[in-house]
Amino acid sequence: MEKFGSAESTKFDTYASRMMPRDEFFTSGHRSCQGCGEALAVRWACKAIGKEAIIAHATGCMEIVSSGMPQTAWMNPWIHVAFENTSAVASGVESALRILERKGKLKGPMPKVVAMGGDGATFDIGLQSLSGALERGHNFTYLCWDNEAYMNTGIQRSSATPFGAMTTTSPPGKRSFGQSTWKKDMVAIAVAHGIPYVATASPGYLFDLYFKVKKAIETPGPAYINILSVCPTGWRSATDLTVRLARLATETAVFPLFEVVDGKYRLTVEPPKIRPVRDYLKPQGRFRHLRDPEVEFIQKQTMARYKLLLEKCQAPFAEFAPVHLREG
Repeated sequence: MEKFGSAESTKFDTYASRMMPRDEFFTSGHRSCQGCGEALAVRWACKAIGKEAIIAHATGCMEIVSSGMPQTAWMNPWIHVAFENTSAVASGVESALRILERKGKLKGPMPKVVAMGGDGATFDIGLQSLSGALERGHNFTYLCWDNEAYMNTGIQRSSATPFGAMTTTSPPGKRSFGQSTWKKDMVAIAVAHGIPYVATASPGYLFDLYFKVKKAIETPGPAYINILSVCPTGWRSATDLTVRLARLATETAVFPLFEVVDGKYRLTVEPPKIRPVRDYLKPQGRFRHLRDPEVEFIQKQTMARYKLLLEKCQAPFAEFAPVHLREG
């Protein structure tokens, strides 16, 4: 478990940076927005996936910015599929590879099969095919780029949009304070399928992300990773705050980093003290309309959910401390 600012953490970061592969399988030159956390996460995930992989990718931000004909940023065999059938296509690819191997027609190592999609293609439109693939036990890894709205089509709300957030379809006003429902717990849904590996990851902690993706693709059977993808355009945040916001999401317990291996929970990044949720909300324009009662409600709900997670991890409850953004 990584601890903030510890000597062990610093030593690990130095060692890990030297051990990271230099090869790039998601190359520069794509058309992502400045400060895109999703593109950063994709790049490091692809380092972990490596060369021997076939990727099925749903329609979404990364598909649009990375595959403008006749160019591509992908160095792996890559299939663009619809919002709703990414997991079905990945299931078909995985089944076809097994048949080729059984018939002795597959030359070289068995390629890894990876499915990718945004929160719209995962939490909403593609949930049915994802659930079916997980239930059937296909040997593939699903990576969700969770930027918490349909950013590619106009910043509409999705079921991954957090409570109180402003989107074009959940605008604040006299009778509304933005998104009125809590974010869907997609990780819990994946865990409920009884699959061998489920995790959360973030571009704020790249080594944690890298090793989780590595573990996921090496685990036999289906695996799911939900990756927070800071979106300056949709979040109305400064482009130079992407990594800081990703870290604040974990420091405030809004987006804890953990993994579930064969049903056992383990916290992988442990803040020594939990910062106020306000520190995470304040730099984001999508939350600027919230008043104290809504912020206090979000704080209370966040801590309650985090405490339940720690109980599952059998980890001590981190002390809550009012550390302000300007001090961090």
